[in-house]
Amino acid sequence: MQILDGSFPSGVFVHSFGLEPHIVLDIVKDIDSLKVYLDNLIKDQYQNFEFVYAKKVYKYLESNKLHVLIKEDKKYNAMLSYEYANASCDMGRNYLRHINYDLIKTIVHDYFKEISQGVSSGSELLVLCAYAYELDLDIDLFLLLWCKKTLINIAATSIKISRIKPSQIQQLLFTYDEVLEDCIKNSSNNVSNFNPLFEEVIFKHLNLEPKMFVT
Repeated sequence: MQILDGSFPSGVFVHSFGLEPHIVLDIVKDIDSLKVYLDNLIKDQYQNFEFVYAKKVYKYLESNKLHVLIKEDKKYNAMLSYEYANASCDMGRNYLRHINYDLIKTIVHDYFKEISQGVSSGSELLVLCAYAYELDLDIDLFLLLWCKKTLINIAATSIKISRIKPSQIQQLLFTYDEVLEDCIKNSSNNVSNFNPLFEEVIFKHLNLEPKMFVT
């Protein structure tokens, strides 16, 4: 539970996940538009990308396929923007410093060793997947906790950069308790990192190059 806490390991890891430019462009301006933003984030980002990838990682852990896991770790980072991929790996290695290495499952021990030796990237999501697997957490339960952590971090950001009332944001977060389980169960079978929510904002932004050219 501590590992999945947004304030662990050192202060809140506040990332707007694209919310800031949406607020600057006045696309997100009140609690209703914030709900649309979060709904789209879950539909386009989580159900088609993170949820799918995490389930794949669990399968490789269960089948003891270390070489495939390392390959997928690199592939996952290649599908992220350069800055976010670096931040994700920094978070993953930061988690490793706090995880007790007295591990029972060989596949998890070997995977963490490959990260520490620089063989594998060690992105945040995959490190947490491996540790959740070590703790015998069900994949759906892990994704529920992980997704809630991310939503809370986004909420922490929105309080700082918007005029939406904290009480409204809190009420909105409570509504996701009922829908996230279904979103996880009904996630896509294929990985896709195309998120129209982000692509549109990047093309509108005056200082950012379109992601398609950067990648």
